[in-house]
Amino acid sequence: MNDSRKNSRDTREFFLQVVAMFVSCYTRPMKLSRIYSAQTIGLRAHTITIEVDIFGGFHTFSVVGLPDKAVEESRDRVSSAIKNAGLSSPKSDGQHKVVVSLAPADLKKEGPLFDLPIALAYLAATDEIQFAADGRLFIGELSLAGELRPAHGVLMLAQHARASGFTEVFVPEANAREAALVRGITVYGARTLKDVIGHINTKKERGTDGPRIPRAPLSAQPETSFGPFTSRGRDDLSFADIRGQESAKRGLVIAAAGGHNIAFYGPPGTGKTLLARAFSSILPPLSFDEALEVTGIHSVAGKLGDDLIVAPPFRAPHHTSSHVAIIGGGTFPKPGEATLAHRGVLFLDEFPEFETRVIESLRQPLEDGVVNIARIKGSEVFPAEFILIAAFNPCPCGFRGDATKECICTQSALQKYRRKLSGPIMDRIDMWIEVPRLPHEELSLNRASARAGDEPEPAAVVLRARERQAERFGNTPRLRVNARMNVKTLPRYARLARTAEETLMRSARTIDLSPRAYHRVIKLARTIADVDASETIEEKHILEALRYRPKEEAFR
Repeated sequence: MNDSRKNSRDTREFFLQVVAMFVSCYTRPMKLSRIYSAQTIGLRAHTITIEVDIFGGFHTFSVVGLPDKAVEESRDRVSSAIKNAGLSSPKSDGQHKVVVSLAPADLKKEGPLFDLPIALAYLAATDEIQFAADGRLFIGELSLAGELRPAHGVLMLAQHARASGFTEVFVPEANAREAALVRGITVYGARTLKDVIGHINTKKERGTDGPRIPRAPLSAQPETSFGPFTSRGRDDLSFADIRGQESAKRGLVIAAAGGHNIAFYGPPGTGKTLLARAFSSILPPLSFDEALEVTGIHSVAGKLGDDLIVAPPFRAPHHTSSHVAIIGGGTFPKPGEATLAHRGVLFLDEFPEFETRVIESLRQPLEDGVVNIARIKGSEVFPAEFILIAAFNPCPCGFRGDATKECICTQSALQKYRRKLSGPIMDRIDMWIEVPRLPHEELSLNRASARAGDEPEPAAVVLRARERQAERFGNTPRLRVNARMNVKTLPRYARLARTAEETLMRSARTIDLSPRAYHRVIKLARTIADVDASETIEEKHILEALRYRPKEEAFR
């Protein structure tokens, strides 16, 4: 008898709960909400429309639209962040189904950047807050306490927001300085979800009222200097710190002036790495547009840190780095070191020790300044216009041809080492310079100081040569430095004097230059003429350019 009464009471309570659930579903105001966010795929940004719909039923919180694991887990972060902001979280009401749609549905959604817009869309759907979503774009990952964490790729997303017609963008406070580089759009940097709600909410109740977020000021303008921003990629080393190796330093000045690729070879400890690291000190600073481009790339890759990049980047990956790390790739293509070095320097020390696949994959970026990566799930074209500095020893032990130490390499080891440098790769490197062992007297600090005279600073020489090229090329698309001239633009911008042309033709037949090498000699001679402040390419410029071609006996 008692059991039957208990069962009857349980049935009655269950029935009352079901009735309460349905009453709650149809009496609580709910609506479909729509908010806008964005994400990067490769180096392209895409607008993502976030829709939230809530309807009756047992509690579920689902995210649709090809979300990855980080996006799916947003339901827990969002619920806790809303609760800690003092509002009703999705988990506090167990009689509603919550569906979050990320459109377009066929685009893979990655990362936690959608936490903030999902939270706002949910609160708008439950009528907890009211605000105008049009013209606003929201980006940010939420902590469980409702704080906004720094995000990757914010600069590129802000540029996309402006181009797509948005007038306001809300980002984490840590990214406001980065996003404020973009002109023509209002940037708000928020610390917490509650700050964003207090700023946008027009329904002032339940503690949702709050102070407005101050607009982030423009970080820089094209007409002004970069102010307090610091340089990344530059080293404290300068040419003044390097003793001797005048031929190598001359080669670096030419390479910097015309954007030419250069290779150093010689015994260990002769200064190849030191020369490469001092190279950054003579490169001109990036223009404003170039700084935006480079900073955006590093931001997407998560390599930006706290500084904005205003100097050419200097990337020096280890020779054990994988093909994907250097060139880029993956299931969903990501940029590699070649793209991170865009507008700057890619320094590959111990060049033949890199995987053959890595070395051969440099063919396209060295020739075209881009990397094309094709995968089943997508393809991307990444910019990769860099100056390559390759440094290596003449053999595996390092002492082939050295006057003081004997080479102990076997013939098979030597041949394997040499085969790493194929003809196509050697053709794409404009300058090959030997860095020999110096007498100890050359390393004397006093002697180096005594030699310092009235010679122009290398950085000033490079800058003047770049200015000549800028004046010569004008607004020609994708043509900034001599190294980027092609067979179509060479006749117009690199005319040779009669004696120079005759010398080049004789030398080309003698050393059997390939067509690519032939044109690269002309481009290099044009840069040498610019360094020497000469309007025409003379015979001496051709002869110096030919001197930098690889010597057959040194590499075979």
